Amino acid sequence: MLDSTRTTTALLDGLHDEANAEVWELFDRRYRPIVIGFAKRLGLSDVDAADVAQETLTRFLTEHRDNKYNRERGRLRSWLVGIARSRIAQMRRKRATKREWRGESAFVDLSDDATLTQAWNAERRLAMLREALTALRDSSKTSEKTIEAFEMLMVQQQPAPAVAEALGMSTHDVYLAKNRVATKLRDILANLNRAYDEEA
Repeated sequence: MLDSTRTTTALLDGLHDEANAEVWELFDRRYRPIVIGFAKRLGLSDVDAADVAQETLTRFLTEHRDNKYNRERGRLRSWLVGIARSRIAQMRRKRATKREWRGESAFVDLSDDATLTQAWNAERRLAMLREALTALRDSSKTSEKTIEAFEMLMVQQQPAPAVAEALGMSTHDVYLAKNRVATKLRDILANLNRAYDEEA
């Protein structure tokens, strides 16, 4: 997990150095998937969500370097959500004008802070889980099939019998794989949770 455990505070401090591309890359790698997932949960397409993430992170970087982001006035999450919410609202207005908006997700209330927080936290957990699984693959002798069984069962939410059939395992072995991987992920996730701490 090279640099993965660097805290959000350390990242934010490093972002002030315009020559430090490594810090920006790590910040981007950590938060871009969260912003994309967040935007998709609020009804955006893959393409629009990617645009929102690009604009959100770029604008945050500019405002942070201009000392507009004040850690004492709120969490990093609140700042990023605020930027993303504004951009999503603009896209909704544009789509509504062109009558391109479809689906129930169009009715997600962007002023409902509880819903937005819930969406952000869900994507944050997924991002940490993906990073933890990558670290587990890179740093342990756990078999790929065992990790894949966990991912199919816990991340993709497939039923255990379907996972067993797809991987040529018994249902019992699928649950054993889940428990083995969950145990090994516990410490990795604890470290990542500290790194992703957005109180900064």
